[in-house]
Amino acid sequence: QVQLVESGGGLVQPGGSLRLSCAASGITFRLYTMGWYRQAPGKQREFLASMTSGGSTNYAESVKGRFTISRDNAKNTVYLQMNSLKPEDAAVYLCNANFPLSRANYWGQGTQVTISS
Repeated sequence: QVQLVESGGGLVQPGGSLRLSCAASGITFRLYTMGWYRQAPGKQREFLASMTSGGSTNYAESVKGRFTISRDNAKNTVYLQMNSLKPEDAAVYLCNANFPLSRANYWGQGTQVTISS
């Protein structure tokens, strides 16, 4: 049974930082491309960042330079370091695991990030 469990969300002031974590189980984590997405109320799910099994990263323009994705294969965990947070960054943040060229694609339940002064 595959599980992706996000944590680290919460309330932060504009300009602040948060570090999200996503712990995976039930998959061979080191072989998966791991990604972060977010979804705000009334909006479509938005891609933020991904990291392949080989360590290549990709970022959305909206977060490039502010967010950093990393992974620890020994801990089966992917992280998203978020700096210089803006009110428009408020959303539910979701973790994704994808095995390239297959139908294996899994989602976590999400963690809420609220930006408010």
